[in-house]
Amino acid sequence: MKIGGLDFEYGLFLAPLAGITDRAFREICVSYGAEGVCSEMISAKGLHYNDKKTALLASFTEKEAPFGIQIFGSEPEIMAESAARLANNDYPDCANLSKPDWIDINMGCPMPKITKNGEGSALMKNVALAGEIVRAVKSAVSVPVTVKMRSGWDDKSKNAVRLAEEVVKNGADAVCVHGRTREQLYRDPVDLDIISYVKRAVDVPVIANGGIFSSDDAMRTLDKTSADGIMLARGVLGDPFLFSEIRARLKGKKYEKPSFEERLGVAYLQAKNAVAYKGERTAVCEMRKHLSYYIRGEKGTAEARRRINSANTLSEIEEIISGLKTKYAEEKP
Repeated sequence: MKIGGLDFEYGLFLAPLAGITDRAFREICVSYGAEGVCSEMISAKGLHYNDKKTALLASFTEKEAPFGIQIFGSEPEIMAESAARLANNDYPDCANLSKPDWIDINMGCPMPKITKNGEGSALMKNVALAGEIVRAVKSAVSVPVTVKMRSGWDDKSKNAVRLAEEVVKNGADAVCVHGRTREQLYRDPVDLDIISYVKRAVDVPVIANGGIFSSDDAMRTLDKTSADGIMLARGVLGDPFLFSEIRARLKGKKYEKPSFEERLGVAYLQAKNAVAYKGERTAVCEMRKHLSYYIRGEKGTAEARRRINSANTLSEIEEIISGLKTKYAEEKP
């Protein structure tokens, strides 16, 4: 699939997840087959007011390319200004080593602190404004512009098709549709039909998102929606290897899941990189949830999970992982 001048062989994307998809995790996902990754969502207004922490979320390296930056907001002029500054790497506190390959506009975040300001998925209730935002951003940047949306605000207003048509009319180069409403948050079911309706309604690439936790889920989603690609979110938490599994499935090749020991090695690599990028205190605190995902489903990890939740240093994490590896080796038949 092609978005603007960008080529994606299979259209396998990592969804932007606030507080989750930082640089360390994105690099891991790319190494296992993600073809496109995106920053955590960034406040356009925060950039407008030169908030340093906001800008640093846009930091990335060539290891992650092709890379997108996702912004959210409800004011066309501010969205355009912030998009232009990010696309041109024209921001004093933004530690980018390269310019982003595309700008993504968030119209899907369901969190009340976002929607109460008319941002995120609240824009699905104001289609005209959503179109204005896309038009303003598109006119301000030279890179492709994409939009991530949900199926609708609630079951009574599933208007993803109408919104997709409006944003494409105003210049969107691709759309990603999460097959749940804002009201659903992350509860099932995922409406694959509405993604297929969007696919038939617009002439730009459509990426399907929601409920993909296995290669079976991925194949079913692609089959039922005819989408050009898929975007993985919670399904890759603790399992970035899912990208490799799906790629193998699409190629018709066999796939062997990594052992628990191999997964632990990747978990430690992510922790080590996170410390290098963010500093030990912040990184270790944020890695607790990631490590819990890496060991979920494994027997005899309750004590390790308890220790992870109180870990404060990289050496503690290394000790916990080393202990799990030893336990795993001893229990092998």
